[in-house]
Amino acid sequence: MADHNTFITDPQQLVDWVAAGAKPKHAWRIGTEHEKFLFHRDDFRPVAYEGDSGVAALLQGLCTEIGDKATPIMEKDNIIGLKDGDGGSVTLEPGGQLELSGAPLVNLHQTCAETGRHLRHMRAVTAAFGVGMLGIGYQPKWRRQDIPWMPKGRYKIMREYMPKVGKFGLDMMLRSCTVQVNLDYSDETDMRRKFRTSLALQPIATALFANSPFRDGAPSGLLSTRAEAWTDTDNARCGVPDCVFDPAFGYQQWIDYILDVPMYFLHRGDDYIDVAGQSFHDYLAARLAGFEGEPPLMADFEDHITTAFPEVRLKQFLEMRGADSGSWATICALPALWVGLLYDDEALAAAEHLAKDITADDVMNARLSVAKDGLGGRLAGRDVYDIAAQLLTIATAGLRRRAICDDGGNDETGFLQPLKTIIEARKTPSEIMLDLYHNNWGGDIDQVFTSNQY
Repeated sequence: MADHNTFITDPQQLVDWVAAGAKPKHAWRIGTEHEKFLFHRDDFRPVAYEGDSGVAALLQGLCTEIGDKATPIMEKDNIIGLKDGDGGSVTLEPGGQLELSGAPLVNLHQTCAETGRHLRHMRAVTAAFGVGMLGIGYQPKWRRQDIPWMPKGRYKIMREYMPKVGKFGLDMMLRSCTVQVNLDYSDETDMRRKFRTSLALQPIATALFANSPFRDGAPSGLLSTRAEAWTDTDNARCGVPDCVFDPAFGYQQWIDYILDVPMYFLHRGDDYIDVAGQSFHDYLAARLAGFEGEPPLMADFEDHITTAFPEVRLKQFLEMRGADSGSWATICALPALWVGLLYDDEALAAAEHLAKDITADDVMNARLSVAKDGLGGRLAGRDVYDIAAQLLTIATAGLRRRAICDDGGNDETGFLQPLKTIIEARKTPSEIMLDLYHNNWGGDIDQVFTSNQY
């Protein structure tokens, strides 16, 4: 496979790059990513980059807490993340959110242990700085203008471009947090099945994990305010790609979709060059404005594919992107749901059957339905709650058949318990929070921070 510095002289190289992600089943892994907000415990304000208790100081402190195996990630003179020495990394999001990008791990016991290890390190560091971590899908109190921007070159370009193409792009960048899981495929057919099924059912995950009912210090009228933000961020790069539902969908059709996504930037050393809105097709034809006669590098394409934000994204693995960030337990529940559905043959067939008549338009409509009504929403004329209950049954059976146990003899089904509680109560985390807000909390939005911090 071509390395990052190989020139792209034939679009087939891009198809081959995606195809190279295919792995035999024994090599499938689970990669979990989750974001959290940082806030000052004394006044609940977002944490700026600079200062004695700023994000930069926290990242340096996290390096110290982890020890010699941690390696800072620098952009010019700024620390913007770190490699944790265990195959994962901590990265910095636009509004100061910190994300753990977990290592590719064999089972859910390992991935939940990784989450626990990371959050324990983070709690030790943030406590020393008087900072808290909030596990929720959308900033509940502070306005866009209250949130400091982080000093990463790509974010400056995105910040200037986003308002040109959507209403909520800056809110998505500054005020949202998610949890996602990255999963493997064995070949093009397996990729197609998993991609189509998970994209069709992504609104179910959005509903189950709905955990962002506030905006600007009050109820937003939504159960997932984060999900609404994604519906008007940039429709040229977000949402539900129609091509995935085409019977002929495969690697080539995905590359065609990615090449149609407008560019943001080129990365050269520590510098980001603004090419926002320009066409990667032109770049492939060596006629990109300002770079005429220069073909792209594979590294340019690998950067570009990270700037497409559909509900499910294919790189050299599939990313499930439809869930709000939440509690420690729900961080483990999200990969459990999708591993149970997609990594067991019987479960995948059952989920595929459940999703077989769902269209791209159905999913687009359901995104707003579940953002507003959660499990009370509708998908393809069906009750989201009913589909969610069926999926949870399928996922439970899938994990049971995997039969991967920890040292205590517990299989992976226990990680689904938070979702079973939601189904039994017919209440999402957002609805529980709203009940508390209107009753126990007496309308005090600050209680969101104290009650939902890790």
